Amino acid sequence: MKVLMIARKTLNTAPGGDTIQVNSTAQYLRDLNVEVDVYIGQGILDYSNYDLIHFFNIIRPDDILPHINSQLPYVVSTIFVDYSEYENKRKGLVGLLAKLLSSDKMEYIKAIARFFKNGDKINSKYYLINGHRNSIKHIANKASLLLPNSHSEYNRFVKRYNVSTPYYKIPNAIDALIFDSDVKPNEKFKNHVLCVGRIEGLKNQLNLIKALEGSDLFLTLIGKPAPNHMAYYAECVKLIEENDNMQLLNHIDHNDLASIYKASKVHVLPSWFETTGLSSLEAAVMDCNIVVTPKGDTQEYFKDLVFYCEPDDIESIKIAVVNAFNAPKNNSLKELILKEYYWEKTAEETLKAYNLILSK
Repeated sequence: MKVLMIARKTLNTAPGGDTIQVNSTAQYLRDLNVEVDVYIGQGILDYSNYDLIHFFNIIRPDDILPHINSQLPYVVSTIFVDYSEYENKRKGLVGLLAKLLSSDKMEYIKAIARFFKNGDKINSKYYLINGHRNSIKHIANKASLLLPNSHSEYNRFVKRYNVSTPYYKIPNAIDALIFDSDVKPNEKFKNHVLCVGRIEGLKNQLNLIKALEGSDLFLTLIGKPAPNHMAYYAECVKLIEENDNMQLLNHIDHNDLASIYKASKVHVLPSWFETTGLSSLEAAVMDCNIVVTPKGDTQEYFKDLVFYCEPDDIESIKIAVVNAFNAPKNNSLKELILKEYYWEKTAEETLKAYNLILSK
């Protein structure tokens, strides 16, 4: 079997959770003797050597549309993030537009803005003519299978777009070879509160910084700024520089994170939305207590085994972090992740989904 994976063109230049998902899925499928090519370019390809196309990020339909007329069956890992609540809270023109327009119209405007601001090419006439919502519905309706990371994600997607495409749940995961209990802790991060993720408004690092200002806890943020959130990043940097109990580190190699997680006490993702939060899974396996948002699909993964906080409530974030810091480590969550959420199993489930399609 030979599979072509197609992901957003900024997959490596603006890394996020989907970067790990794409690369890890490909890596572990190859271990199952599946030939996989990952493509993040913009040109039309020769599809004749492939049996199947696997797309990622249905919320970036313009990256997908040019490739769905190849006659090959395809599946879509939806990674269906909802920006609407966060956008509604923003100040200025973006916040005003978000209050006046639907989420899909906002995403369409953002795509056009990226073209004028960053030179991001619009790849599909279909997208320009039909808009964001109709493009997503078109992709979903023609897909052989949708591959959400949770039942919750699929249910949200169906409710929003009223599609009936079948789905197969493919869990997000950790790399058990990297995030191993025998890893030695990096003592420079002993008892730190960590937040690992791209620095952007959706991840809500600014409210986390405000929550821990002047506290006895030491906060370490790790991540690159999102390209379109440089003002937000600058605001985070300014506040961190004003506090002695905080630091911001640039993107760290994935392999080096294990020893940092191992030394830290708490990992926090107080996001406005998470389909999962890969760094939360990784940190939990390395014995961090976990604070996450309840918004999105996190509760299907983390159940009652973590501390939840409201992203718009600084006091809620602070209380959750303090409670997590003072609590004993949670072996139940670690055991659940090692049983259900590791990339070998994700690859096996993905291959089952491929075989379902190709057997037809």
